[in-house]
Amino acid sequence: MSTVATWPSQAETWLDQRGKGAWIAAMILGFILFWPVGLALLAYMIWSKRMFSGSCGNRRAHAHRRHGFKSSGNSAFDAYKADTLRRLEEEQDAFEAFLTRLREAKDKAEFDQFMDDRSRQAAKPAETNGDEQPATPA
Repeated sequence: MSTVATWPSQAETWLDQRGKGAWIAAMILGFILFWPVGLALLAYMIWSKRMFSGSCGNRRAHAHRRHGFKSSGNSAFDAYKADTLRRLEEEQDAFEAFLTRLREAKDKAEFDQFMDDRSRQAAKPAETNGDEQPATPA
């Protein structure tokens, strides 16, 4: 009974290890053999966002590497790695904050320029708009 419950997850893992092409091949075979199976695989691929991600198998492995979930077995190295990752995350946050401030400053400068141009347009004499009649001597 437990093998029945685990075979879908084993099949999913097997397909994930082989990438998006394996999922597409399984879906096509599902359509060829029995169309509801292919349709179910297509719906699952869209629902789980496997159709739109870069690759299936690398996503999980990359997440483990990126967040440092795997221990090396050496506590000194693990502490160094955790400290380095924390420092890099702080630097990334600081850089993102800098970029936000830079964008806000650019937006403010553009808005100020727009307001200056607008006030200059409003200050121009009405004759440039063609509304004023030339003065006639009496």
